[in-house]
Amino acid sequence: MIGKVVNGLAAASSPPAREKETRQIYSESLGLKLHNFYTGLEQIFQKIADDLNRGVPSSRDWHRRLLRSMALEIAGIRSPVLGLKTVTRLEEFLAFRHVVRNLYGFELEPGRLRRLAKAAPTAFRAVSGELVRFLEFLRAMPTSRD
Repeated sequence: MIGKVVNGLAAASSPPAREKETRQIYSESLGLKLHNFYTGLEQIFQKIADDLNRGVPSSRDWHRRLLRSMALEIAGIRSPVLGLKTVTRLEEFLAFRHVVRNLYGFELEPGRLRRLAKAAPTAFRAVSGELVRFLEFLRAMPTSRD
């Protein structure tokens, strides 16, 4: 599902040079696609936190704390889900998701939209690879605890 969002970013990041309103529609669409990209990843992180971290952080900055917790090893429970480099890369998508939720679409910066759209496939590949590694870790864990 998130891969479909990433594929849609490529098409939406190069709007035709038509009238101003058409470019604005493309920008707003691109902003929503970037929002959906990070929100989809965050839902995965929430599931991991609910199942293995004893829940999602409950503070005002819980989104940032959740993302950063994915780079932590929890002794005796799980390995890090993501590397620090990947977490750092995703922090900009998290910050942008906040912007999309709190601004009007016409206030989105076209340059930032294009930069994030170009960065999304690389970020997605990094997260996907690290999630596969994490799943392998989970599969190797003993199935029962005494």
